[in-house]
Amino acid sequence: MAKESVLIIEDEEDIRELVNYNLSKEGYQTTAVESGEEGFKTAKSKQPNLIVLDLMLPGMDGLEICKLLKADPKTQHIPIVMLTAKGEESDVVTGLELGADDYLTKPFSPKVLVARIRTILRRKSKTEAGDDAVLAINEMTIHPGRHEVLIKGKQTELTLTEFKILHLLARRPGWVFTRYQIVNEIRGDEVLVTDRSVDVQIVGLRRKLGPHGKNIETVRGVGYRFKE
Repeated sequence: MAKESVLIIEDEEDIRELVNYNLSKEGYQTTAVESGEEGFKTAKSKQPNLIVLDLMLPGMDGLEICKLLKADPKTQHIPIVMLTAKGEESDVVTGLELGADDYLTKPFSPKVLVARIRTILRRKSKTEAGDDAVLAINEMTIHPGRHEVLIKGKQTELTLTEFKILHLLARRPGWVFTRYQIVNEIRGDEVLVTDRSVDVQIVGLRRKLGPHGKNIETVRGVGYRFKE
């Protein structure tokens, strides 16, 4: 069985080759490009299962590319792992707000990158397999198998991470989840993430859900829950 495909968008040759080598060694089908413009075109034509995206690119930077990818119906479903330099915390937050799924700070361990990618693809595959039941909450319907959220019959576009958070909370209304539990459930316990990045995802999710966003309640000092 063929492994999933990964598109690498990285202008630094050493890092590009390092990522390409380690992913190829794990059996992934890889395509590596060095510019954002080329990466965007390749993503639309090849439809990879995941994209590794450097934020510091010449010309169109990684944030611009991320925004374009998430705005295009052909590529908005593709998970994105960002590669960032130290001191780019604000860029990381912006990237997560735009819909990126994870990030690694340079220098990083190739083994950790492979683990992150494996976790994201495994969870995405599980979601698409439709193992979980459809949830109907007032005027909102959550369909895990289709990765679809309908409000009054109209589809609401969510990133993979936003969908995972909503589904996690909605499955157990009234149950309080800590930020750590949320991260562990949607990304895996090997992921180092800040409270801030979880909060960013919640803010984006509430905004997209409109009036239904108030169902996601903040429990101060603990985490979040879905209103009973």
